[in-house]
Amino acid sequence: MDGNTQKKAGKEGTAKRPPTTPNKSETKKVKTGEMDTEPELSNTSLLMAIQASLQSLIERFDKQDKKLDDMTTIIKEHSESIAFNMTEIEECKKQTAEMKSAMAALTRENNELRERVKDFVLVWEVRSRRKKRSKSTDSTGPGAEGSRSELRRAQLEQWRDRFTQNLQEAGILMEKEEKACEKKTIHFLKLSAPWDVLVYYAEDLCQRAPLQAQPHLDLNTSARVLHKLFIPNVLMESVPNRPLDYYTCAFRRSKLHRFLGSSDQESYFTQTQRHRVVHEILARTVYGKRKRAEVGVDRLINEGAYTAAFPLHEGPFEPPGFGVRPEELNQRQVLYHFWARWCKWYKYQPLDHIREYFGEKIALYFAWLGFYTAWLLPAAVVGTLVFVSGVLTMGSNVPAEEICHNGSRYLMCPLCNTCKAWNMSEICPMAKVGYLFDHPGTVLFSVFMSFWAVTFLEYWKRKMATLAHHWDCMDFHEEEEGPRPEFVAMAPLMEENPVTGVKEPYFPEKTRLSRMFTGSMVIIMMLCVVMIFLVTVVMCRGIISIMMFHTGSPVLRTEAGTIANICSSLVNLGLILLMGRVYTAMAEQLTKWEMHRTQTQYDNAFILKVFIFQFVNFYSSPFYVAFFKGRFVGYPTNYGTLFGMRNEDCGPGGCLIELAEQLFIIMVGKQLINNIQEFLIPKVKAWQQKRTLENAFGGHEKHKLRPWEQDYQLLECEGLFEEYLEMVLQFGFITIFVAAFPLAPLFALLNNWVEIRLDAHKFVCEYRRPVAERAQNIGVWFHILEALSHLSVIANVRLKNSPLTVQSHSLHDQH
Repeated sequence: MDGNTQKKAGKEGTAKRPPTTPNKSETKKVKTGEMDTEPELSNTSLLMAIQASLQSLIERFDKQDKKLDDMTTIIKEHSESIAFNMTEIEECKKQTAEMKSAMAALTRENNELRERVKDFVLVWEVRSRRKKRSKSTDSTGPGAEGSRSELRRAQLEQWRDRFTQNLQEAGILMEKEEKACEKKTIHFLKLSAPWDVLVYYAEDLCQRAPLQAQPHLDLNTSARVLHKLFIPNVLMESVPNRPLDYYTCAFRRSKLHRFLGSSDQESYFTQTQRHRVVHEILARTVYGKRKRAEVGVDRLINEGAYTAAFPLHEGPFEPPGFGVRPEELNQRQVLYHFWARWCKWYKYQPLDHIREYFGEKIALYFAWLGFYTAWLLPAAVVGTLVFVSGVLTMGSNVPAEEICHNGSRYLMCPLCNTCKAWNMSEICPMAKVGYLFDHPGTVLFSVFMSFWAVTFLEYWKRKMATLAHHWDCMDFHEEEEGPRPEFVAMAPLMEENPVTGVKEPYFPEKTRLSRMFTGSMVIIMMLCVVMIFLVTVVMCRGIISIMMFHTGSPVLRTEAGTIANICSSLVNLGLILLMGRVYTAMAEQLTKWEMHRTQTQYDNAFILKVFIFQFVNFYSSPFYVAFFKGRFVGYPTNYGTLFGMRNEDCGPGGCLIELAEQLFIIMVGKQLINNIQEFLIPKVKAWQQKRTLENAFGGHEKHKLRPWEQDYQLLECEGLFEEYLEMVLQFGFITIFVAAFPLAPLFALLNNWVEIRLDAHKFVCEYRRPVAERAQNIGVWFHILEALSHLSVIANVRLKNSPLTVQSHSLHDQH
């Protein structure tokens, strides 16, 4: 029975009980039975209290039930809204995930674009406009100059816009970035060639395509010889990431599926091949009127529209740090770590890596320089042994011993009209030293060097053919070259090219020949200037010698010829370097004036002019001492004179020791100066360029430079002309006059060890990356080397057959 039923029952029981009034008899009963009814009354009240408390509890429970019902209703309502909100949250999460995936895809595409746009970079600078200080409107005043500059700036901007538009039409992908400050704004236009463009121009440029990989060939002769003799080869070093070697053929789009790796469009073409393609497009693209031959990025750079155009290096040259495996280094880091560092001076050069990164033309230069340096080693050893043998046998020189022990028995004729006679014993030290450079061993050494020069060139031809075959350049022919930008800008006529059928700038051949003839007259005039300086040096030597004799000092009088020869040689070295600078600039202007059409024709003409002049400039003084000095002295009472001065005679030790002194000062001095210049000048120029850019941008972005900004701070590659010229002149010194200076190959060897690392460091660390060029040989320089080797044979035979010793020219008995 529930509480309500009990409650109703209780009420009903109470209502049925009527109120009664007890009578006396009943009262009495009650009194008499009071003790019997007390327990019954107490139980009834207890039950009533319990019923009341239960009733209050039941009412409280009812209220709680109502509250619970209300709360359940509220919870149900809120649960529905929460479920709706949870659905919305799930949908938002899905949308957020989709947005994140889309952003990730966009980021990947952007990164891929940034990675892909790295073939070439065009840079130009625009200076901020300044407020005009002058309000003059005169046509000759500052206002007119400002208007002309504004017109020029507008013209250059128009050319750039047209050029970039044509590049886009050619299929080149572009990405532009700017770096602005108060002084100027630098614009970087990064270019990349897509797959279709690469395929089209690869066939047009006849690039080589891989058919099948082949094992690496062992082309190192010295390594094979040492291996056969079981001698440990300390020169060998394993260089990681060696480029693969392939059997190749000319690229054809129709046979693309037959080429190895053609399915991978990202890595099929090498970086050097991509650079060649983009550079070819840049050279062909029109930016103005074709009739005016306004074509190519080179002319735009000359006009000032762009300040630089270069391919990017493959990241920094310094390795990232410890814990990086050599296989994880990029090509530039591999070249720096295994080639360009000074601690690698005794290791083989990684020619395949050099060719892969810089192209065949630069790789052939370093191959020739390394081959030449290796061949200098036996020549240096033999020359040193010859010199040491002269030192050991110096005491057996009979003429020197007779001069030293004759006392005062022989008086020598005065060396000038106002000089006094002198004792022959005074030249004893120089007579002994002269034996070092004029003994039987030097004769054999001169014969050895004549054979060495000829054999070296023959083996180099073999090495050159091997490398050309290994690098697929045997059948290489230079592509049809377009006209040079300077030729295009200055050519007065336009005629149709018989090969391409396109009208191109034209310069009459007759006019060019007349200009070349005029240029040759200028060369002859400059050679006459060199001869005048030579006569001046000779007279300076005579004056210094006379001054030493008039001092009265026995030491100075004995060493007068040596002091005069050394001083005049130093003066001659300074004049040689000065005249070399002047004439190189003059030859450049003459070659430009001759209006050669292609860059190859221009380079050959320039090389020929400079070498002819430098040959006379460097070798005129040694030739004079070796073949003419002391031949026109005459005899007492009938001496030969020049401008009132007696003709020079050989010194106390003979003319060969004077020739050795001149060779040492000119050759070693020039090498030392060149090495200092090559080491310091690039660093100074790079520091100046970095400082200029840092000053332009306030210096606050010093550590935030991007790869193209870092490469823009590097120096422009100056080519290989100066490097070849220095080595070719050195080759002449060690072959033509080696009979008088047996230590010349040793000094050349030491210099070349330094030269290889200096050039390697310049190309890897200090120069912008040059455009890779193909070549199958070292060009006209090989023909110059052949001419020098033939001349060296004649010169050494003539030198050893000429009477240049002290006994035949300096000893005259006084009668």
